[in-house]
Amino acid sequence: MSLSIRKPWLRGLSIAGLLLGLAAPALAVKPGEAAPAFALPKVGGGTLSLADYRGQVVYLDFWASWCGPCRQSFPWMKDMQARYGAQGLRVLAVNVDSKSSDAEAFLAQFPDLGFGIALDSKGATPAAYQIKGMPTSFLIGPDGRVLLVHQSFKESDREALQAQLATAVAANGKGKQP
Repeated sequence: MSLSIRKPWLRGLSIAGLLLGLAAPALAVKPGEAAPAFALPKVGGGTLSLADYRGQVVYLDFWASWCGPCRQSFPWMKDMQARYGAQGLRVLAVNVDSKSSDAEAFLAQFPDLGFGIALDSKGATPAAYQIKGMPTSFLIGPDGRVLLVHQSFKESDREALQAQLATAVAANGKGKQP
């Protein structure tokens, strides 16, 4: 049996290689793995670096201005930062828009968020985390290892995510849960 491959970029690949590539998981950085380090320009000036939050529980969210579920997640993240911040939770959000003006227009709808927001217009950090969709969030433990990966955001996600945050913060020993 002969197989003719018409796409020039596919010619050098074997059928087994193609099938293996198709079977590869579409997950981002997985729980138990070290969270990739980053240092990015922060909205309002300065730099947002994951290394600065070592020893704390971090909820890291990747978002874009065009993302509908991101509009739902921002008020929730603001609430989680207010509720668990004194106990060691740090919410960090990384915008992936190519134009910072798009991110700024989005953020104008959400004043006084109370958490750090960085800009990554080149996409290096989402690539390092192997982001497949918006929003994608990572709960990172005080040791810098990923505890949870969550893709998208729906109203029905709130309670389970809050329970995960509360458990991680309590395990870090920064205070009692509200």
